[in-house]
Amino acid sequence: MSTYRVAQVTEPGGGFELVEREVRQPGPGHVRIAVEACGICHSDAMFVEGGLPGISFPEVAGHEIAGRIAELGEGTAERDWKVGDRVAVGWFGGSCGWCKPCREGDFITCVRLQVPGWAYDGGFAEQVIVPVDALARIPEGLDAVDAGPMACAGVTTFNALRRTDARPGGDLVAVLGVGGLGHLGVQYAAAMGFETVAIARGAEKEDFARELGAHHYIDSTSGTPVADALQALGGAKVVLATAGNSDAMSATVDGLAPRGQLVVIGATTEPLGISPVQLLMAGREVKGHPSGTSQDVQDTMEFSVLHGIRPMSESVPLDDVGSAFQKMLAGKARFRMVLTTG
Repeated sequence: MSTYRVAQVTEPGGGFELVEREVRQPGPGHVRIAVEACGICHSDAMFVEGGLPGISFPEVAGHEIAGRIAELGEGTAERDWKVGDRVAVGWFGGSCGWCKPCREGDFITCVRLQVPGWAYDGGFAEQVIVPVDALARIPEGLDAVDAGPMACAGVTTFNALRRTDARPGGDLVAVLGVGGLGHLGVQYAAAMGFETVAIARGAEKEDFARELGAHHYIDSTSGTPVADALQALGGAKVVLATAGNSDAMSATVDGLAPRGQLVVIGATTEPLGISPVQLLMAGREVKGHPSGTSQDVQDTMEFSVLHGIRPMSESVPLDDVGSAFQKMLAGKARFRMVLTTG
């Protein structure tokens, strides 16, 4: 009998334990992946703490998965997949294909979206079984430790930027925060040809932001309102809000140019402090952006290889999942923690 290890939590907020499970065959339309790396995302805390409806225990989290196909279920070979293919799976872990958003081609907002670690066991494991429509092909030149975070943090920032109204060559795009999402957002914005502004707390982060590709830096603690600083640069066509801080997001709205967009990808439950008047007169927009489909993940990885964009991460073996998870929660990771099985 073949077995593999998973890092599971048996109760909400409990500690991780490594246990052996029997290897299962993938069902029709599914594949079994030998996991090589899996990033630890801040949203994994919601899974581990049981903070989402339908979470059951024991819980195996992890939705930044990279590895190789180990076994094909019925009907998957016809989709051009084969054993040994390098693949990544992110927040988009499969869709139902028949709800209204799916029938309209908007698979990432599927009402039955299957998120690894929520709908089925995630990637804090040596193996995982996933639906075939969740697979993104990892391009040559990208290793598993980098590919894992690209399947969630990478695609979220890349996809959000390319779906805005900003156009390269002249539009000002500001990235709020230079953490796990923001450090990728600055790189993508600069590579897309936008005049890029990084917004963060403290003057000491300016050199780093400029190394990432930012043309301008705004220290939100300098005493000058962020909105005024953005208007002094001509007004932002887009503010990509990666920092999960509602006050910081709200402070950027008056810095938007006419028809400017505040695009929210940083998660927080606190309400935004924005008045209708701030939006009405200049035709501004506020919108949220979810992650992206498996094709979006593949696009993200291919763009990243072309432009030399990589997440900054620290990799640790699966055995150290507990300490790695706590390091992520404490904000001591720079900027992604990635579990490896090799």
